[in-house]
Amino acid sequence: MLPYYEDRSPGSGVLPPRAWFAASDARRISLHGTWRFRFAATATEHDDSFTRPDFDDSRWQNLLVPGTWALKGHGAPAYTNTAYPFPVDPPRVPDENPTGDHRHVFDLPDGWGEGPAVLHFGGVESCARVWLNGQELGHFKGSRLPHEFEVGHLLRPRGNVLAVRVHQWSSGSYLEDQDQWWLPGIFRNVTVQRRPRGSVVDHFVHAGFDHVTGEGTLRVECAPAGRVTVPELGLDLATGESATISVRPWSSEEPHLYDGELVTPGERIPLRIGFRTVRVEDGLLKVNGRRILLRGVNRHEFHPRYGRTLGPEAMRRDLVLMKRHNINAVRTSHYPPHPAFLDLCDELGLWVIDECDLETHGFGQQGWRGNPVDDERWEPALLDRARRMVERDKNHPSIVLWSLGNECGTGRGLSAMAAWMRERDPSRPLHYEGDRSCADTDVYSRMYAGHAEVERIGRREEEPLTDPELDTRRRQLPFLLCEYGHAMGNGPGGLSEYQRLFERYERCQGGFVWEWIDHGLRQLTPDGEVFHAYGGDFGEELHDGNFVCDGLVFPDRVPSPGLVEFKKVIEPVRIEGVTGGAGPGGTVRITNLHDFAGLGHLEFRWSYEVAGEGRGCGWLEVPPLAPGESAEVELTAPPVEEGDTGEAWWTVRAVLAEDTPWADAGHEVAWGQLPAPALPAPAPPEHVRAAPRRGEGNVIVLGPGTFDAGTGALRYLDGVQLTGPRLEVWRAPTDNDEGAAWLPGPHPAAEWRRIGLHRMRHRVDAVETGPDTLVVRTRVAPAATDLALRTVYRWTAEGGLLRLEVAVDPEGDWPGPLPRLGVRMAVCESLGLAQWFGGGPGEGYPDTRAAARVGRWSMPVDALQTPYVRPQENGARPDVRWAELTGSNGAGLRIEGDPHFSFTARRWPVEELTAARHTTDLTPGDRIWLYLDHAQHGIGSGSCGPGVLPQHRLEVAPARFTFGFSSLGQ
Repeated sequence: MLPYYEDRSPGSGVLPPRAWFAASDARRISLHGTWRFRFAATATEHDDSFTRPDFDDSRWQNLLVPGTWALKGHGAPAYTNTAYPFPVDPPRVPDENPTGDHRHVFDLPDGWGEGPAVLHFGGVESCARVWLNGQELGHFKGSRLPHEFEVGHLLRPRGNVLAVRVHQWSSGSYLEDQDQWWLPGIFRNVTVQRRPRGSVVDHFVHAGFDHVTGEGTLRVECAPAGRVTVPELGLDLATGESATISVRPWSSEEPHLYDGELVTPGERIPLRIGFRTVRVEDGLLKVNGRRILLRGVNRHEFHPRYGRTLGPEAMRRDLVLMKRHNINAVRTSHYPPHPAFLDLCDELGLWVIDECDLETHGFGQQGWRGNPVDDERWEPALLDRARRMVERDKNHPSIVLWSLGNECGTGRGLSAMAAWMRERDPSRPLHYEGDRSCADTDVYSRMYAGHAEVERIGRREEEPLTDPELDTRRRQLPFLLCEYGHAMGNGPGGLSEYQRLFERYERCQGGFVWEWIDHGLRQLTPDGEVFHAYGGDFGEELHDGNFVCDGLVFPDRVPSPGLVEFKKVIEPVRIEGVTGGAGPGGTVRITNLHDFAGLGHLEFRWSYEVAGEGRGCGWLEVPPLAPGESAEVELTAPPVEEGDTGEAWWTVRAVLAEDTPWADAGHEVAWGQLPAPALPAPAPPEHVRAAPRRGEGNVIVLGPGTFDAGTGALRYLDGVQLTGPRLEVWRAPTDNDEGAAWLPGPHPAAEWRRIGLHRMRHRVDAVETGPDTLVVRTRVAPAATDLALRTVYRWTAEGGLLRLEVAVDPEGDWPGPLPRLGVRMAVCESLGLAQWFGGGPGEGYPDTRAAARVGRWSMPVDALQTPYVRPQENGARPDVRWAELTGSNGAGLRIEGDPHFSFTARRWPVEELTAARHTTDLTPGDRIWLYLDHAQHGIGSGSCGPGVLPQHRLEVAPARFTFGFSSLGQ
């Protein structure tokens, strides 16, 4: 007979699942705090004597609950993506099964009273056995799901002893292979709740909305019977009774909730009721009669210090950040979240796909042999997980889809779950991605489909299924990308192109970027420097490296450039210039991309800049626009000042008109830029080109530049020492460059290394001087190939400007794109302030530049860096016209480009950035390294998804570009 932690059952002794509610007038006490803890390396190392109330635990250690013992020095965290970190022999687990014994002594508050009470566990990984006052209550599995025991008959006023044994591995672990840290422990709420006679056993709020009549219908099921009041609507109903009345509906854009109360003979429960109806009809997913577009993210629960344990502040911060970045949907990958998170989604307004605590991805490595979801012996455990999710979360208006789980293959168990969910709650459609036939789902869901495939699906022209009936049914379903835009490291790229497909094809109803947060665990070096650890940093035998760090926010919840880009791509108002507009300053088109809301909650502001300098600002009157409508608005005459020259730009911004629960008035929701007619530039002063001359010490002097006569390398500019410039084609590979081992290759970084782009060699073939030029002819090539880039540097000087024209011509049959093409150089570390006119303020690459707006920007060189958890190419500013580096005295270097260039400045060279594994591996040196790129290869989403689109690839071809260098303050 198998031990309880290895049997396939979901548990024993637990109460049936019920709806969760945050508060009631029935008393409850939290058992959070310091517990006594003992760690064992196996499940059988200690006996059960610790469960006795009189057991002496004085030699045990302290442990905070909720929490996880692996982050407190007992064992260690481990990360795997799909592979089980134990032998696959379901339902058995190894003898090496870390086990934590917990003890907690608590008193009841005065006046608690007698009668029924429940002991509630919100989440324990992965199997818990529970005793109270020496009496065994039972055990349970299902780590991210609630479990309760009846304990009223065991409670005493003082000195209650709760004993819990938790095993890291159990049969349940086979159902929880969810691409996350394995972190055992009691990580969610533990409470004791009094359940007076006549208190609510369970309740189900049905609140539908008829978009034709504008009426909502409310009915609340409850055991035992009681009454429901909603003062704002004047409702006082018996439970089970229906009422239809005019209401404001709930949506993610306008999340109106009605406060109500459910009263039974023994309890009062506050209700927050949102009226809305979800249906799949006409081949579309509709809420309240309208197609919705999901601008979503996947979200694991994670904190860099506390693992899976999140407090209310972190949950609210997540959602506030999402709302501020135009995100309107969350998929709770890959388990139900803490229920307080769903309360916040109801309040703030986000669509939710609530996903069951289920993933068996590791069986994919076994050809899905032994997969529990296709084994009837596991069906009770699967159904238990489905019930515990649906019953707990059924009263949340934010939940619009139930998800059967994630990456489980196919099987009879999933069909059984789907059948039960449909019977219990027919008001919500079902989601599951792992079955391409969609036999048990109401939406067609995919992961990481490329742009071309998404377009075919949008046209309902996807590859047919072999079963004609299933194929016909699937073509009638709406389409979601439950995961796309893998946000690992620098990226993701290609988001704009996806969004245009979602807007063009009504079947394509958006998706969920993978994912919200990097799961790096906060660590300190011996010197006290902070870094974030990933797979392999804790000595794991089996791990998947930094694949656990693939979020739009860093572990400390600071937005990454990827989140800023996503906000721009999915903004719900489009602001764009109209070619040939009739207004004196041009014409701007405003399009309302909301699903439900008009634009009354927004104000529109314009500003006008010349050469990056502000010349005026004001308000723009935009007519009322219903969702999907557009209007063209004329701009006023530009406020030009005498002497203005150079580029001029209009920027129009949509900002909140009033405070909201997630942002203050003035918060920017959307923006657009349009160029104004260029202002005439004064004629440049006439300068005679300088002639090169020989100087002392085997140098050539050309205008302000001093060159090495043997190599042609620039050494000084007006006396300021430099290194370079010389051709550079290598970049520290991004995670998307590296690609995923399980995706078909070759991946860009592997090809670049195979060719040898990380070890290019430079040969000077000639240094030639003419009447007014210095020409350096070189060949730049990797070892072991006949590939090369013939590179000619042509220098001229006029006045104080030193001009470099670079000509690059490839030799050989190059098999793929380059990482970058430009020049690199180094200057003194004292030039630590960067200013530039071009794209900013953040980084941008060919397919991640939507959020870069043209302007004049300034920040320290150190602030130009993006601290990706695994260091990689970062910090490039696109479309730069000119850039300056200066020191504290204002002296420094100015660089101008023709055409526009990409500008990167950092305190370490690309070789050190390539070698670094963590941010603490990068040590500032005595120079600042500049990378002035004519072009860069795109970013793509190849770490888990499609690579760089053709239009963003940097193909090897002849290139010509120019830079001008001059000194400042000399």
